[in-house]
Amino acid sequence: MLEGMYSAAAGMAAQQQRLDALSNDMANANTAGYKHVRVAFRDLLYTPTGAGAARGVASGAGAAAVDLGRGFEQGAMQNTGNKLDVAVEGDGYLQVRDPQGRVALTRDGTLQRLANGQLVTSTGAATGITVPPTVSADQIAIASDGTVSNGSQAFGKLRLVNVRSPENLQAVGNNLFLPTAASGAPRAITQGTTVMQGELEGSNVDMADTMTGLADAQRAFEFASKAITTQDQLLSIANGIKR
Repeated sequence: MLEGMYSAAAGMAAQQQRLDALSNDMANANTAGYKHVRVAFRDLLYTPTGAGAARGVASGAGAAAVDLGRGFEQGAMQNTGNKLDVAVEGDGYLQVRDPQGRVALTRDGTLQRLANGQLVTSTGAATGITVPPTVSADQIAIASDGTVSNGSQAFGKLRLVNVRSPENLQAVGNNLFLPTAASGAPRAITQGTTVMQGELEGSNVDMADTMTGLADAQRAFEFASKAITTQDQLLSIANGIKR
C-alpha cells in the first residue's frame, strides 16, 4: 500500500522539477541569447522481488525528472542599432571570463564599456578587449569575425568558440555556460559563424509550448497529489477494518 504513496510522491517531485524549469524559461523569454531547459522523465524501480533465480523486477515504482541540458536552437535576430550589441549567427559562443576568472561561454552579446574601457557582457563577464575611453561609442566597429576597432586601429577580437557536445555544457546562471569534460574543451571557430553588430539574438523560448507544458505539468502534479489522498483514504479504511 505504501508503495503507491511513494510512487505518487516521486511523481509530484518530478513534475515540480518540470514546473521549475518551465517557469524559469518563461521568466527569461525576453533575455538575449537565453536557451530553454530540456526536461525528460525516467522510470524508477525500487525493491527487487523474489530471491535467487526467481528474483523479479521490483515492487514500487515511480518517475524522476532528468535534466537533458539546454536546447541550443538559434533565437530570432533583433536589430537594436546599438554599436555595442552583437549577435552570434550560426553555431558557437562568445568566450569570456566570469567574475570568478573562469572561462565561460555565452550567446548574450549585450556588451557594455566600463569606465576603464573594458568591454564586458551585461552580467559583468570580461571579453578581454579594452577600447580607450577617448574612442566614442559611435566610432566602435565590430567586424563579422569579431575584430573590434575604430575603423583604423584594432583593439582586439571577440573569441568565437564551439564545443564538441553543447548539450553537456554546465549552466551557471547569468546566461553563462562552463565547459565540462563531457562537453569538451572550447575550440576556435574558423568558418560558418559570424558576428553581427547592432543586433541581439533573442531567447529561443517558444511561449506557446511553454504555456502548454506548464498546464500539462500542473495537471500531472494535481493527479499525483490526488493519488496520495486516495492512498491515505484506503489506509484509513484498512486500519478501521483491522480494529
